[in-house]
Amino acid sequence: MPKAPKTNKSKKISKKIADRKKNPLFVKEAKNFRIGNDVQPKRDLSRYVRWPRYILLHRQKKILLQRIKVPAAIHQFSKTLDKNQSSKVYSLLKKYSPETKTEKKQRLIKAAEQKTQNQKPDTKKVNVLKFGLNHVTTLVETKKAKLVLIAYDVDPIELVVWLPQLCRRQEVPFAFVKNKARLGSLVHQKTATCVALTEIRKEDQAEFDNLARDLRQHYNENHELLRTIGGGQVGIKSRHQQEALKKALELEELKKTSQ
Repeated sequence: MPKAPKTNKSKKISKKIADRKKNPLFVKEAKNFRIGNDVQPKRDLSRYVRWPRYILLHRQKKILLQRIKVPAAIHQFSKTLDKNQSSKVYSLLKKYSPETKTEKKQRLIKAAEQKTQNQKPDTKKVNVLKFGLNHVTTLVETKKAKLVLIAYDVDPIELVVWLPQLCRRQEVPFAFVKNKARLGSLVHQKTATCVALTEIRKEDQAEFDNLARDLRQHYNENHELLRTIGGGQVGIKSRHQQEALKKALELEELKKTSQ
């Protein structure tokens, strides 16, 4: 079979390749990735890491809550305050943070000194945040609580799952927040399931009223929270299978209509 004549274009390309090979500045050195040779390139090995058990359980629980149907009473805990709202709430509640151990010690020393000097000690009541599940429950039942914040990541959830409904019944504004560690930092504890505010200072009353109105609309009066069921999301493989099945059914329908 006769060969096709070489065109000027092919000659130019071959000349360029020859020139490239001749260039002494750029010598091609192929890397050897066998044992004891070049350093291996960086790879994502997170799939092969032996993760601690608590991380595995946390990830599995998250996936499980996406797959199974979650009742509305539990699913409402995932509807937490957004970043702007939570920053407003935390900035207000930080003003009512209880005294630390060192502050309490200094106060008692000062009171003891005043007593020895026959002076009347300052016994003015300080308005602070209340914490502890039993304590907060009593405050809500007696309608002394003005605002309740509930952590969304309490485990087991059964500890606080009834508290939102109690707040609705007693008409106490409440909200779900992230997270129990941040709530705990307000009251100088490692974690806190919920905190309650009982008294408001005059200078914070206007800010509190606006906040309470927003929370009532978002949680107390929002009946959709108790109707929407969570979960029910299928995985990526199942989604692809469902899409393929849907396409196949559509093709069958087209064939039937065309006939």
